[in-house]
Amino acid sequence: MSGPGTATVAGEGLPPPHNRAALRRHFRTLRATALAAAEPGILAAAQRELPELLPAHHHLGLYWPLQGEPDLRPLAPAHRHLALPAVDGDPPRLQYRPWRPGMPLAPDRYGIPAPAAPLANAPVQQPEAPPPPPALPAPASGWELSPHALGLLLVPALAFDPHSGIRLGYGGGWYDRLRADPAWRAVPALVVLPSACLSANLPREPWDVAFQGWLDEHGVHGCAGRSAGQPENGQPAPNCL
Repeated sequence: MSGPGTATVAGEGLPPPHNRAALRRHFRTLRATALAAAEPGILAAAQRELPELLPAHHHLGLYWPLQGEPDLRPLAPAHRHLALPAVDGDPPRLQYRPWRPGMPLAPDRYGIPAPAAPLANAPVQQPEAPPPPPALPAPASGWELSPHALGLLLVPALAFDPHSGIRLGYGGGWYDRLRADPAWRAVPALVVLPSACLSANLPREPWDVAFQGWLDEHGVHGCAGRSAGQPENGQPAPNCL
């Protein structure tokens, strides 16, 4: 894992912190410019460093990449248990479902490909402990996974503040609402983005939930005094640098 002091943090020439719409436009453009050069390094760092952060028999929470987001789906062959997020339910909320390459996917409420919803009245998959791996990858059921089944979440972002652990996303608040639950907050979570999108002093709202660290083309970085794979456990994130 790369040391936290290796990050280069941009802070000058940004829109005012209170103007989140302008910040999102700024970092969307910056990320699009930086992605082509950074993406191979991000994938290589993930292949190199994530195996030691993911507990055995737990799911790795990926994401289906939108335009401008690093594509980590090539990690699939190295990980038996994978999951993708989906916004579903009434009221709608973010949930994780098992996934393997080749599984049928259906657009969720935001049009993002996600594992198909379970049948009506299907039970929520909440094992007391992660099950041992089968001899072959089991077909994905589409059931909702409990937080105990996830070992690590990888979350895309427009920008990330390594001082506070705050992520700038698209404004939906889905990950913040998910991780407001202490059980989900206990699952280690890393933001994924090019290092060009690191920025000091991003605005923080009362509902923002800090991340443990980030993954960029230089490696995995955790907050000072804590491993990137260590859960938050409800405690405020210390400075990441």
